[in-house]
Amino acid sequence: MQLTSPSFQQGSEIPAYYTSDGEDASPELSWRDAPSKTQSFALIVHDPDAPKPGGFTHWVVYNIPSETNHIAENVPDTEVVSGLGMQGKNDGGKIGYMGPAPPSGTHRYFFRLYALDTMLSRDMCSRRPSLWEHT
Repeated sequence: MQLTSPSFQQGSEIPAYYTSDGEDASPELSWRDAPSKTQSFALIVHDPDAPKPGGFTHWVVYNIPSETNHIAENVPDTEVVSGLGMQGKNDGGKIGYMGPAPPSGTHRYFFRLYALDTMLSRDMCSRRPSLWEHT
């Protein structure tokens, strides 16, 4: 699969609008070439350089319908997002997207999209630390 964003380019600085220092808006994302047996997608945005063991997870979205190939900019910070799926808590303890704001230095942010052959239950995702720790 290929995941892209018109909001910024791979390897470039994330614009302030998408950071906690700016509007904290989630970026627009699109993807293509999903496996044919995909039943849902999960998206995880993670900063491995955060000064916290295991890094910092900025966004978790799951049960994205298999026919979806786009996430609009500025997704509301609600657990259920109509037409998108479910959002989990980020490592800041809130539901939805939490934009980058590293305390110092330059950090990397990995946007990883997973094609799943199932839908995830809410119970599975409530155990998020163990479920997502290997992102």
